Amino acid sequence: MIYSKISGTGTFIPSIRKQNKDFLNDDFLNEDGSVFSSENEVIISKFKNITGIDERRYAKAEYTTSDLAFFAAQKAIEDANVNVEELDYIILAHNFGDVKDGAIQADTLPSLATRVKFKLEIKNPNCVAYDILFGCPGWVEGVIQAQAFIKAGIAKKCLVIGAETLSRVVDKHDRDSMIYSDGAGACIVEETSEKDSGILSHATQTWAKDEAYYLFFGASYNQLEDKNTRYIKMYGRKIYEFAITNVPKAMKIALDKSGVAIDDVKKIFIHQANEKMDEAIIKRFYRLYKKPIPESIMPMSIHKLGNSSVATVPTLLDLVLKGKIENQQVNKGDVIILASVGAGMNINAIVYKF
Repeated sequence: MIYSKISGTGTFIPSIRKQNKDFLNDDFLNEDGSVFSSENEVIISKFKNITGIDERRYAKAEYTTSDLAFFAAQKAIEDANVNVEELDYIILAHNFGDVKDGAIQADTLPSLATRVKFKLEIKNPNCVAYDILFGCPGWVEGVIQAQAFIKAGIAKKCLVIGAETLSRVVDKHDRDSMIYSDGAGACIVEETSEKDSGILSHATQTWAKDEAYYLFFGASYNQLEDKNTRYIKMYGRKIYEFAITNVPKAMKIALDKSGVAIDDVKKIFIHQANEKMDEAIIKRFYRLYKKPIPESIMPMSIHKLGNSSVATVPTLLDLVLKGKIENQQVNKGDVIILASVGAGMNINAIVYKF
């Protein structure tokens, strides 16, 4: 029987800090272009209470998404101590390609995964590099795909990356722009003979009948801007209600398939989208098992790093594994859940044992 494990992790957290107070002079508008009746101090205070975000990170102007991905990949490769020429796949999750600072056009030719392979100077043509567009759950889905390749016997080592520069695709007149940030996280998934360890089970869903356009590209709320320039937009309330209703159920599907008891789950690494939403998801997840929520079950990074989409889960995992989040740790033998939700609307979850 072939099993898969994460043998190394790495992150790249951009150095530019964008604090909530830095939005005080922004010109936030309603969807129809009208001015908010509330002052920015009130808007930002309400934003902080709901999302938990104090600050977020933005990439330097000279870096693109593929650069961030490369930096995180280097750290994961070093952590796993693997030879890059032995990599069978490079799977890179993102949503908007390389968007240069000040540009309005995304660049995905060649693929970002190919760009990372180029930067790593990998000569092996049998190392297959491709991108995955799966909303915020992209990195988690990339890990699921890597496991599938390994179980099928066509791969032994895979590099999976989640990277994004959302600061380049936000409408500065939309208060939701305060949620988004930049960053990258990566891991090496490789074959292991260790029984009952590594990836134990997973679940993935796409809800599209009514939910496909909960996240979408739309024009600026500033009516004077070019209508053909598009920015990331979302129906926040619909996403919130969708997530707290459906993510716990998907997590339960994955956990029940694993055969692991809910009491044996030590940590849940969930997409850092919104603090209150994540707390509600965890509450409903434990309610499905009629169990109380254990203390410190859910590490959080959103307060300082914001929502970097596909990068939030791998970044959070790496930070905890490296002891960089206070009072949070993972030990040998611990069972964790990785879970995410985002554009699609897509949901996925992995049950993993260290």
